[in-house]
Amino acid sequence: MEISDPRTANWPLMSSPFYTLGICLAYVYVVKVLGPKFMENRKPFQLKWTLVIYNFLQVIFSAWLWYEVGMGGWLTGEYSYKCQPVDYSNKPSTLRVSNTP
Repeated sequence: MEISDPRTANWPLMSSPFYTLGICLAYVYVVKVLGPKFMENRKPFQLKWTLVIYNFLQVIFSAWLWYEVGMGGWLTGEYSYKCQPVDYSNKPSTLRVSNTP
């Protein structure tokens, strides 16, 4: 923890890798055990329009995310595609990459 970025110290799920591991294991349990058991005697859900709306929102979110990543440094010349040291400063462009206030 002493070499972690202090700007992310109070973020949820960042104090330990076990939170992420727990979420992943819970997901696998729901998908492989709980979900099939819940649906074994039921008709399949009709999700066509739910998936259409979901996919549309994913396209919008992906476009926004691409814009934010680009404006966070790669399209403005702040960062390059080569390896470079981590910038621990509090410059607005650096903070935009991690979206910290």
